Amino acid sequence: MRIVISGATGFIGKELARELVTAGYEVFALSRNPRTALPSERFQIIGWDAKSAGEWKTYLEGALAIINLAGENISSGRWTKKRKQEILQSRLDAGKALVEATRQAKRKPKVLIQASAIGYYGSRREEEIDESFGPGAGYLPQVAQKWELSTKDVESMGVRHVIIRTGIVLGKEGGALPQLMKPYRFFLGGPPGSGKSWFSWIHLEDEVKAIRFLMENEYSNGVFNLTAPDPLPMKDFCRILGKVMHRPSWIGAPGFALRFFLGEMAQALLLSGQRVIPKRLLEAGFRFSYPDTESAVQQILKKV
Repeated sequence: MRIVISGATGFIGKELARELVTAGYEVFALSRNPRTALPSERFQIIGWDAKSAGEWKTYLEGALAIINLAGENISSGRWTKKRKQEILQSRLDAGKALVEATRQAKRKPKVLIQASAIGYYGSRREEEIDESFGPGAGYLPQVAQKWELSTKDVESMGVRHVIIRTGIVLGKEGGALPQLMKPYRFFLGGPPGSGKSWFSWIHLEDEVKAIRFLMENEYSNGVFNLTAPDPLPMKDFCRILGKVMHRPSWIGAPGFALRFFLGEMAQALLLSGQRVIPKRLLEAGFRFSYPDTESAVQQILKKV
């Protein structure tokens, strides 16, 4: 069975493609730079412009699923006005292209899984957030809302539509963890700011398993939070990280310094947070391999 993944050469996408190929699926990865993408014997890389329905659309014919992970990296570079527009537009263009390609397909894919993020909920205090909560205010919630809506039209074509609001993905080859670990190697680790913001995370292995689970479960539709059932304040996560690394966790970076160097991005990504739980995922029967923080970090660091 054929799976088409946009953003398959990214941190999550590469691991997802490997998992699906191992499971026996025929995987095609859409890439804007197929010649420079890492070659793989396990899945085929197909060129696209991430804006329009070009020749690549033939791979959607009779596919089981489209998994849309495409979009500019939200944490690379300061959020200038231009950069913020690029982040948003890259997501809207990719979604529009996939919808148009689906519309033209004679044999529609069975499901489209649309990436999103828990940034949808905005900055919250102690509230325990499940999928029933509405959007917050600010740039990230606005991006998430528009990102999710970018592929909603496939529903009118009879295609199952699943939205995955992902938390902070922990893995050894990318994401937030390698960056968080750096100061600990020099005994300078600690939480950003006050450390009181909530940290809702998920192990990369569970992220990939959850996407596959939702793809294969034909009764799953709508929004799912992809976070472990063990969110915790940033100061507690940093304490566990220090414990596993055998390093102290007491210095950290002052909030004012982060705001000075990173601007709006620091407040949105490092100094604010959400206490998110994967209510619908658990109700659907998904079981986490790494439900608690310490076991997740220990497993990842064994491979570092």
